[in-house]
Amino acid sequence: MSTPAKSRQAKTPQAEAVTPTLLRAWPLPDGGSGKDDRGSVLVIGGARRTPGAALLAGVAALRAGAGRLTLAVADSVAVPLAVALPEAGVLGLPETTAGTVVGSAAGSLAAELETADAVLVGPGLDDKDQTTALLRELLKATPANQPCFVLDAFALASLPELDDELAPWACRLILTPNITEAGILLGRDVEDLHRQLPEVADKYQAVVSCQGVIAEPRSSGRAAASGTGLWEITTGHSGLGTSGSGDVLSGAITGLRARGTTDAQAACWGTHLHAAAGDRLASRLGGLGYLARELNEELPPLMMELSA
Repeated sequence: MSTPAKSRQAKTPQAEAVTPTLLRAWPLPDGGSGKDDRGSVLVIGGARRTPGAALLAGVAALRAGAGRLTLAVADSVAVPLAVALPEAGVLGLPETTAGTVVGSAAGSLAAELETADAVLVGPGLDDKDQTTALLRELLKATPANQPCFVLDAFALASLPELDDELAPWACRLILTPNITEAGILLGRDVEDLHRQLPEVADKYQAVVSCQGVIAEPRSSGRAAASGTGLWEITTGHSGLGTSGSGDVLSGAITGLRARGTTDAQAACWGTHLHAAAGDRLASRLGGLGYLARELNEELPPLMMELSA
């Protein structure tokens, strides 16, 4: 007897709601006694035409509580960014005549990779081929201390070409795709995030945050213990769909991860904070027209309230 088509379909897993109650029961690491206790973030991005993406992400990492920040950006924008964000160390990377960070730039990052607790790659990178080459070199240069890598933007589009080379980053990788990028990662259109995002997480052995849904590999963490490992944000305003918003999200997640959270905890907390910041701005300024940079100002008070 044949099995009915409906019963043959994969069961859609149930997501756990990310609420203030859940987050208070999953507290962030405390601030320690100084900046060295709150972790070090390295942001790699910032082409000549798009330095603001790296700036937004770096500020978000600091607002999320990271202790130290280094921006590694195209050499032509390094000094302006150092002036715009005096709290960060800034390293100029080799670039093409068009201002794109070249793939061989990873060779000048050895010292920063050794001291980083979390590395964000992607904000402001503007050439897929150069980004793919950069990621390949970063994979070869991964230090013994194994920092977590967070990938965004063009870095995500490069991953399918590196699928067989990702072993050094397995279970130390966080991806922050939009719905189109999630489809590129999976190799087909994404129509059901609850069902298909865990497939992306399993394929790349990474925690994935996409449009308010977070999944971790089913072989790790909470997923292995309970059969779930899938969360969904319960807040967030449509005004978050504004230029630079994704850079704030990836930066906040990276900053939290540097503080010593797990990958899944950083993704759940960071995605919730990003969404809740959008709600705060929508209620004060209106649903449309607030700026991504303004999201960063909301992160510390939101963390304080959730930690109370």
